[in-house]
Amino acid sequence: MSATVRLSKIALPLLFVLGLSACTEGGAEVVEEPDLRPVKVIEVEAPSTARELRYSGTVKARSEAAAGFRVAGKIIERHVDIGDRVAPGDLLARIDVTDYQLQVRSAEASLAAAERQLETADFALKRADALYRQQVTTKAQLEQAQLSFNQALATRDSQRSSLEQARNQVAYGELKADKPGIVTTISADAGQVVAAGSPVVTVAADGEKEVLIAVPENEIFAFSPGKDVDVGFWSKDGLTLKGTVREVAGSADATSRTFAVRIALPDDAAVLLGMTARVTAMAPSDKSLFELPLSALTRDAAKQTIVWTVDRINATVHARPVTIDTFSDSGIEVSAGLNAGDLVVVAGTQFMAEDLKVKLDDAALSRAAVADPSSVAPAAATR
Repeated sequence: MSATVRLSKIALPLLFVLGLSACTEGGAEVVEEPDLRPVKVIEVEAPSTARELRYSGTVKARSEAAAGFRVAGKIIERHVDIGDRVAPGDLLARIDVTDYQLQVRSAEASLAAAERQLETADFALKRADALYRQQVTTKAQLEQAQLSFNQALATRDSQRSSLEQARNQVAYGELKADKPGIVTTISADAGQVVAAGSPVVTVAADGEKEVLIAVPENEIFAFSPGKDVDVGFWSKDGLTLKGTVREVAGSADATSRTFAVRIALPDDAAVLLGMTARVTAMAPSDKSLFELPLSALTRDAAKQTIVWTVDRINATVHARPVTIDTFSDSGIEVSAGLNAGDLVVVAGTQFMAEDLKVKLDDAALSRAAVADPSSVAPAAATR
């Protein structure tokens, strides 16, 4: 082999090595790290020492009674409809009183006969007394005449009472309002035969209003007469009144197994009967509850409820199992798994993975800097 060939075999590898070295010294292309995923977090606040109870109820009149006829009969007229306002003495309905009018006539006739008998007995008594004074008759006959008179007098008084009762039954054929208010229910209509006392018209009396709610037995001890609560209304978002618990039922409803609680309301013209109310009350909590938005919740592969917390120092996320106590208007209340000050991811939880590095927003960085100044640099690093 010639010297030229041997030189070329040695020079080529050397040139390759030198070229690679020169490329390296000139700066090799560096693989960039992927961008950190930005996340939205909230800082868990200190647990609440009280829990919030919320119930839905209905505005009712404090005094609301179903009115009915005091005698049985067939309704022939109804003069009011639901929503009508009534004043004391206004006619609500009327029944057929033909039979009761006949009883009045019968009682009048019986009273007239009793009065004639009384007159006869009075005449006989006076005659027996005169004869006794003349010593023509015996004292026994005088006493018999006196007894007959007394019996006739009692019969007359009885028939007079029967007549008054019959007249009252005729008057009871008209159902009238006894207090000002508004008609809320119609339970019977014209043509219907009703028994004495059967509900016909329900009138809610004007005056104080209240809210009726149903409270389960595990929370009834949070309510007592005089307790202050907040009352809002579905149809009036900006209206909130201070209510006071007026009455707590002493026993549970046989069907729903809940206790009726009545809450007195201050006078407000914007509150109408039948409106839907929201009652909010505070009760002592026997456990620490942390409040989170619902978006913070997710599930792991084992179907366990978790949240993703952010390590302030390393800016990495970690799954944290939590125990949900209850749901609220603003989200959920967690009873176990969190501590005050934890940073919890509330957006993008579906993209999280264990030990994934993330980028916090400026607000989260400011809070992290206050808690641990050394955590700012790692959290803010991008590439």
